[in-house]
Amino acid sequence: MRITEIYQSIQGESSYAGLPCVFVRTTGCDLRCKWCDSEFTFTGGTRMSINEILAEVEKYACNLVELTGGEPLLQPEIHELATRLADLDHTVLIETGGHRDISGLDPRVIRIMDLKCPASGECEKNLWSNLDHLRPEDEVKFVIADRADYEWTLNTIRQHHLEDRVKLLISTAFKQVEPEQVVEWMLEDKLRARFQLQLHKYIWPPDARRV
Repeated sequence: MRITEIYQSIQGESSYAGLPCVFVRTTGCDLRCKWCDSEFTFTGGTRMSINEILAEVEKYACNLVELTGGEPLLQPEIHELATRLADLDHTVLIETGGHRDISGLDPRVIRIMDLKCPASGECEKNLWSNLDHLRPEDEVKFVIADRADYEWTLNTIRQHHLEDRVKLLISTAFKQVEPEQVVEWMLEDKLRARFQLQLHKYIWPPDARRV
């Protein structure tokens, strides 16, 4: 596998926000979201075997592990890695862009699927069949950059009855829309979703890595 970095920090997002977590960040992504904050993962990285990755993860003695990127589902070996981490009794999260098939993942893996809103520039690549493979423990994230993104998000959630099916996360594209405004919209619409900020960007400088 090609890996950009493995490090421990706190979870900055999701319903696991604030908890210590080991991040395995893979290299490569086939999307180019306009607000992407991880362009450093597009190229480079280091070739590592699954055994080498597991050994690095175990150094941290941390139960929570997230597979992220880039887009981790571009790596064929990600399925074996996720399964072996689960076999070691880790709670395994995978953060994926929502455009790659999640159906083959080990059922113990918690999917955090980032459905792309229109302002990302990649909305048309969402793989809608993925919604059929979500379970109540999985999470769907929407990154909102403007009012049109919010309206699209609200319509998507209501059309697919996601409030009753899965955990929902509403994020703001950093510095592109005021969090207060998005919260007001959510309350007006009685949207049953978790509003979240990227905690790591408020604890450390927004462009800091491995924090």
